[in-house]
Amino acid sequence: MKRVAVVGAGVGKFGVRKASFRDLIWEAGKACFDSVPAVKPKDLQGIVVGSVMPERTAFQSHISSLAAEALGIKPSHLSARTEHMCASGTVGIRYAYAFIAAGLADLVMVLGVEKLNQPSAEEAILNMGTGVDREWEASYGLTAPPCFALAAQKHMAKYGTTEEQMAMVSVKNHNHAAKNPYAHFQKGTTLEQVLCSRMISTPFRLFMCSPITDGAAAVIVASEERARDLTDKPVWIQGTGQALDGFTLSSLHEDYSHWPALKRAGEAAYQMAGIGPADVDVAEVHDCFAIAEIIAYEELGFCDKGEGGRFVEKGLSDYGGTVVVNPRGGLIGCGHPLGATGIAQAAEVFWQLRGEAGPRQIPEAGIGLTHNNSGMGEHVVMVYGKERP
Repeated sequence: MKRVAVVGAGVGKFGVRKASFRDLIWEAGKACFDSVPAVKPKDLQGIVVGSVMPERTAFQSHISSLAAEALGIKPSHLSARTEHMCASGTVGIRYAYAFIAAGLADLVMVLGVEKLNQPSAEEAILNMGTGVDREWEASYGLTAPPCFALAAQKHMAKYGTTEEQMAMVSVKNHNHAAKNPYAHFQKGTTLEQVLCSRMISTPFRLFMCSPITDGAAAVIVASEERARDLTDKPVWIQGTGQALDGFTLSSLHEDYSHWPALKRAGEAAYQMAGIGPADVDVAEVHDCFAIAEIIAYEELGFCDKGEGGRFVEKGLSDYGGTVVVNPRGGLIGCGHPLGATGIAQAAEVFWQLRGEAGPRQIPEAGIGLTHNNSGMGEHVVMVYGKERP
């Protein structure tokens, strides 16, 4: 297998945008090309686009070809779209990684894009219900907020996790987002503001939930030979793992506070990278709701099971702690444009490991991790490093 690296990254502004679907592609694609001037559109051999529901929100299919034409790319080796709900972007990176590692291409762009806030807010909420079993769960009200609320309630009952500890996740991530010019939310918040925001699904209040967001992000992935020609600071893909326990809520085990698929995906990525949880300096985890970040601490091995609430309370997931989690603001602060989220996470880790994250920079960051879940039962983990694996 060939070794594979990320050599460029670009992110567009996340938020409720007036920009069109194509505009978002242009914005992220240009930012990505600007980050690595040695690469021109004609140099790319392929493109993979992560996008979940453009047929419903942008009234457009055939997405990878649209993006390729918009960016002036003429794929000769690979053109594909990944749709895997919230993990679509990271699954796209895995596709490109596998393709390059197998020797089938040397230089591929992976782009994630989503235009969720149209035609209306009501329609956007309805569309999001397609990410769970629409016939047997979403139609009865078991959309994402109550599903993850069940995990929070179980975690609180079993381990003593508090509403205040979940609010601390939100405070941390909103305050990180205030230093990120691409984030949906540009202001920090306080514990009082989070705890006084309106209830969405007990125990989640509004500020503990990620918003529905428009946005796009892109990375360029290269073989070792091409990477060394293009940059003196490649960021290497060192490990990856993916695991699925089930799609419907009823197919999962009864303890929703424990996500064994995440634990397995993390262990696979660690083993492949030859590292352990203690080696990770920066982690971008899937905080679609505050409890998801707390459970991720535990399943990824940053703390013992049941200690996630106390982990954030002690400041161990912030600057100066054990591992800095979601320095760009996470999904709660940045927003969650589905297919673009995993790519934006990879871009943040890319900048952190190159020392280019500005006011968010983690001193001497050498190992980074990204994590996405699609529901509670499916998880994808990537490990990146400054050093060649």
